[in-house]
Amino acid sequence: MADSTDDLPEVPLPKPEPKEIDEKLALQLRHQAEDAVLRGKPNGEERCDNCLFYMNPDDKISYCWHPKLRILVGGEWWCQWWEKTED
Repeated sequence: MADSTDDLPEVPLPKPEPKEIDEKLALQLRHQAEDAVLRGKPNGEERCDNCLFYMNPDDKISYCWHPKLRILVGGEWWCQWWEKTED
């Protein structure tokens, strides 16, 4: 018995390109990063995965729920709003 997809013609997929919303969000995030002094490396022992606002400290990438950010960040990142986690 033949596979049902054998009869379908191959249609090339369009090349992915950023949409207007992607460019808008990229610009907003760039401004957030500049305003927040968001860095892709820790500041000494201060890093996102040991910050109060890092939602899942066991994950390498998690949501930062700080009111001025509210974006996905890497655990090794750092920003000016870093706060020590409560013990």
